[in-house]
Order: sequence, then C-alpha cells, then structure tokens
Amino acid sequence: MKIMIVEDEKPISQILQAYFKKAGYDIIPVFRGDEAIPHIKKHKPDLVVLDVMLPGRSGWDILKNIRKEDLAPVIMLTALGEVPDRLKGLHEGADDYIPKPFVADEVVARAEAVLRRAGKLQQNLQRFGSLTINKVAHEVSLFNESIELTPRDTSVLFFLADHPNRTFTREELIEYVWGWDYEGSDRAVDLSIKRIRKALQNWPNTEGEIKTVRGMGYQFSV
Repeated sequence: MKIMIVEDEKPISQILQAYFKKAGYDIIPVFRGDEAIPHIKKHKPDLVVLDVMLPGRSGWDILKNIRKEDLAPVIMLTALGEVPDRLKGLHEGADDYIPKPFVADEVVARAEAVLRRAGKLQQNLQRFGSLTINKVAHEVSLFNESIELTPRDTSVLFFLADHPNRTFTREELIEYVWGWDYEGSDRAVDLSIKRIRKALQNWPNTEGEIKTVRGMGYQFSV
C-alpha cells in the first residue's frame, strides 16, 4: 500500500512519513504542488494526503485534477480549519479533511478508514486465541463456530481489531466506521458494542475483550 504525502513543510512531512512507515505503508513524499499530479500518475498511490497551501500549485487545484481523473482517495491536511474550508474540501471531493495541528496517529487511523471505505485496505485473516476474523469472507467465528453480527457491527469489530489496544471515542468510531456524513446519534456506538459483546460472551477474557475505558471510549484489548 502506497501513501503519497504532498506537504511542503518538511518537519510535518517527516512526522507523517515516520508514522505511516511504522504502520507498514510505503511512502512517496512530494514537497511542491506542481509536482503532485505527475508523481501520482507515475506512482499510482492508494491514498494521497494533500496540503492546501503549496508552492507551485494549490491543493484545491490538485484535488480537482485528482477527482476529474479519479486517481486516488484524498485526505486534505491544512491549517485552514474553519468549517467553510472543511465543507469546501468535502464538497469538492475530498474523502476526509484534517486541520492542523493534528495527532499523527489520528491521521493514520483516518487514512485506514478511507482506504477501507474505498475497498483498498488489504484483507486478511486475524486470530485472537479462539476468535477468528476473516476479512476476506467478512466472517467472525469463535471456537470455529460462526458468529452472527450485523454488517455494521462486523465493521466496528473489524476496525477495533485492526487497532488493538487503542482507545477510540464514540465520535471517532462514528467518523471512521459510519462515515463523516452520518447524522444519527452516537449512542449507535454503544448499542453496537453491546451487541458485539453479547455475540462474543464466550470469548475467554484471557484472550482479549472489548474494553470500556472510562471517560474515553472503547478498545479491542488483547
């Protein structure tokens, strides 16, 4: 999986590069706006993290070009954090929009959410003791017996299992799993977690658990 980071501030680019590399991605750094499209066409990245204010060509112009040719999913990363700027990015085709300053772990998690929604994230088989998660078949089994979950609950479980021992708030889970355009209550997260726990009630807690971190959120603890 290749991530292109189009960011002219080298310290910011280097931080993002380090975190994406740690998460197992190949990185293509680009520091000028007028070099972005040629590099995208050459390297065909799976995702572009795109700054707005760039030398040579603006991020808005690059985004329009990317969308016109359907080159890759895009996350806008910029100091322009006002609501009208965010809406502009989303309306013009950005898959997500993250204002600076940011937390690098969050950028990686949001990137993986975008890749998942785009169907690009690599599918695999995960085992946590007697619990097996088969992303290819979109199935969950416990002690080799299939577990019945709704498609949404399965997506929540898959997302948490992709980030073991990391805590996510309700708001983050809504954004990463339901999508930024979800308009319902965040209580949907609590109900989903409750159903998942009921389905996995026989999973030994020595192997793992869906844990509530008081005042913070939920984590897949192993």
